[in-house]
Amino acid sequence: MFVIAGVAILVLILIFVIIAMYPNPSERNPDTGLYPGNGMGRGVPGYGMMGQGMTGGMGMMSIYTADSRPVTEADARTRAMTFANRFYPGTTIGDFMEFSLNYYVELKDASNMSVAEVLVDRYTGTVTPEPGPNMVWNTGYRAQSSSQAVTYDSARGKTLAETFLAGYLPGATVQESTSYPGYYTFDFGRGKTEGMLSLNAYTGGIWVHTWHGQFIGR
Repeated sequence: MFVIAGVAILVLILIFVIIAMYPNPSERNPDTGLYPGNGMGRGVPGYGMMGQGMTGGMGMMSIYTADSRPVTEADARTRAMTFANRFYPGTTIGDFMEFSLNYYVELKDASNMSVAEVLVDRYTGTVTPEPGPNMVWNTGYRAQSSSQAVTYDSARGKTLAETFLAGYLPGATVQESTSYPGYYTFDFGRGKTEGMLSLNAYTGGIWVHTWHGQFIGR
């Protein structure tokens, strides 16, 4: 009897530990899609605290050999288009940027509107939807479509982004902006491009793209 009672207590303790490990959905910040202590949006299918984990695709935990070499820009473009035609039929490539961890690719629809952002791992060639704003804030996705009027237009969004940059990276300015459904993405830097951030068109929340690595060129 004592053995059974002891086992029951251990099972209850284990259940409580498991529950404590996973955040309550109500704790998610509606402005950023983030949970406390979590650098990535837990609500995004396939993207946990460490991005895509050991499967590669964003370089965050990819393991390379010493003689690894980046896939070529031409190969990256081909892979991005193959991916786009599969998941976003009719799209074309807009902005294309090379970073130390990935190639950033803007996708445009037939009307030349920017609709999504994808990444090509610079070494493995794996193509994935960009995490963060593209997955959490993009109202163009059917499940998140909204007819609500945006709070911040592109000009006001740029002003908020520059206000943020004054503290985040003094001396940096917004260099280029792109409007996506529900949010804006801005390139920024001190003279030359150094990174990217996005701003929620409804809340004004800012999400820095920390997954690219160092900017190389476009």
